[in-house]
Amino acid sequence: MKNYKYDYLLVGAGLFSAIFAHEATKKGKRCLVVEKRNHIGGNLYCENIAGINMHKYGAHIFHTNDKHIWDYMNELCDFNHYINSPLARYKNELYNLPFNMNTFYQLWGVTAPQEAKSKIDEQRYKIDNPRNFEEQALSLIGKDIYKKLIKGYTEKQWGMEAKLLPSFIINRIPIRFTYDNNYFNNLYQGIPQGGYNRIFNKCFDGCDIYINTDFFENKDIVKSADKTVFTGMIDQYYNYCFGQLEYRSLKFEHELLDIENYQGNAVVNYTDPHVPYTRILEHKHFEFGKQLHTIITKEYPQKWEIELEPYYPVNTDENQDKLAKYQALAKQEENVFFGGRLGAYKYYDMDQIVTESLKLFNNIN
Repeated sequence: MKNYKYDYLLVGAGLFSAIFAHEATKKGKRCLVVEKRNHIGGNLYCENIAGINMHKYGAHIFHTNDKHIWDYMNELCDFNHYINSPLARYKNELYNLPFNMNTFYQLWGVTAPQEAKSKIDEQRYKIDNPRNFEEQALSLIGKDIYKKLIKGYTEKQWGMEAKLLPSFIINRIPIRFTYDNNYFNNLYQGIPQGGYNRIFNKCFDGCDIYINTDFFENKDIVKSADKTVFTGMIDQYYNYCFGQLEYRSLKFEHELLDIENYQGNAVVNYTDPHVPYTRILEHKHFEFGKQLHTIITKEYPQKWEIELEPYYPVNTDENQDKLAKYQALAKQEENVFFGGRLGAYKYYDMDQIVTESLKLFNNIN
């Protein structure tokens, strides 16, 4: 029987690994964490600049309907009561999101739910079998909302014309006939007081951590642990033997401004196709900051290439076929387990990541 120095090697220091490490450490297990970036925290990492916690890799608002998960996260860190109420900017017009009575009033001047329903029905295209994203959206919501609030944003996000995107991307569009700007329908939502880093510092306490360490350049490190939890790209783990899975990437431009308030809201989406970025974040508003300066981030979607960070899986039939082949290989592994968005090649919300991490830990312990 081999005498391993560690019970677990955790590849990647994001949320999935953090929750797993926290549970393992509580049970007296030893964890080694390897992370190619120069910090722990994955895409939730916050960089404190001039007293403002900047979400370095885009906005992250924790939200869930699961009280158990909410209570679990609040044991790690106190959360504030931030409510996500983004705005959409089309040219010089501003609209509330998600689509609700405020939006419909701003578009058409209607004030009653039945008026809004009638207007949407009037604008819907009668398409029996929508063949693409554009036809599906027009059949669901009609021309005004599609043109001003969906088309440009979607085409920037995916890097192609809406008529070339599959219809299943938009199987439904949330529409509210109330004056409710809360983006999420979840019972619980907020942001950690003091930023997400506090959660990661607590979860990885007691672990040995190697940052600036590329797992693929140090593969012998697996020999130091009994089991490996891999949260990177599953196709990369298998050296792309069935071909690369597709992702969308992002570019962030951060700017410290010597003004107190730039846009008056944490998130403003830019739906005009002629504006190159999809949204601007103003980070102080996530924590109700009173600083005399502010930090904004412009977010640009971009085509993913191997040297870039992968953010969003591209859910096409071709990619799902490749994924099935990689998952078949993964099932043959005895001591290697895959998790997180990249390991599962699936878009997870944060509460789902926590749930999946807890499930894996409980299944193999």
